[in-house]
Amino acid sequence: MEDLTRPNVRKRLRSEGRDADASREEEEEEEKDESEESQTLENSLTFSDTMVALRLMHAQFPNMEKVTTQPFMLRSQLYSSVKDRTQVDRDLETLRKEKVLRLFKLNTGQDDHAIMFVEDYLKQMNIAVTKIGPKSHDPVFEWFKCYVMDTKLDVSIDHNELCSLLSCGGKANDDHVSLLMNAGLLSRQLIDSNVYWFTIPNFGSMLKGISQGRKELLSFLNRQKYKEMLMAPLEKKRLRMSPLDMRFHLRDLIGSGQLKTIQSPTGLLVRVSGG
Repeated sequence: MEDLTRPNVRKRLRSEGRDADASREEEEEEEKDESEESQTLENSLTFSDTMVALRLMHAQFPNMEKVTTQPFMLRSQLYSSVKDRTQVDRDLETLRKEKVLRLFKLNTGQDDHAIMFVEDYLKQMNIAVTKIGPKSHDPVFEWFKCYVMDTKLDVSIDHNELCSLLSCGGKANDDHVSLLMNAGLLSRQLIDSNVYWFTIPNFGSMLKGISQGRKELLSFLNRQKYKEMLMAPLEKKRLRMSPLDMRFHLRDLIGSGQLKTIQSPTGLLVRVSGG
């Protein structure tokens, strides 16, 4: 039997107690994350708070093999999750100014914007930069991160302002801009070649998946009787043309108004709008 009055014994017991508390906290956090990920869309479709909706969608972002894209959300998905669209836009503007997240205009032919937390975007940027080989050590990437990303919070930037901000780090020229474009961090606007969109690097497969997943889901529902289906079985179906999951596309199409939800005695129905 140990003497609990001895200082070294009391110290060890306190240490073991702290370790046990820390272990319990980690287990509770893991259970919380797993709980968020496993929530059905029917039970987690609407929220009153934009940040809560963003965090849940971030936790539920699909795991995709052979894809290195960090979690992102679409603005349309928030419109399906938070009833007050004006509040969503207001909250996004606040979070953007606070440098919590960034918005990116997507080249889908529609008014689509991706949302990515800044910490995730920086991870995505670092992955892309390492893939360009020896030029990944060029100081322009650090200039871009420190002086452009931290200062210019809009979805686009003109050439003169870009070069001016890069020059805060060193003598910037057109070759530096080309390097940023090659890494997938910028793309020229079609209507004005003097203006660049900020872009998410290595995002081509996601853009394709968003467009093709929309078409596949709408086509599937249009073939159903009354162009509708219960949310619960629909959410479990897999899409062939998109690496993104059904839940991702349902949120998107409900938020954009192409699908609508109707409460029925048997559960929540998803129906093609106008169908």
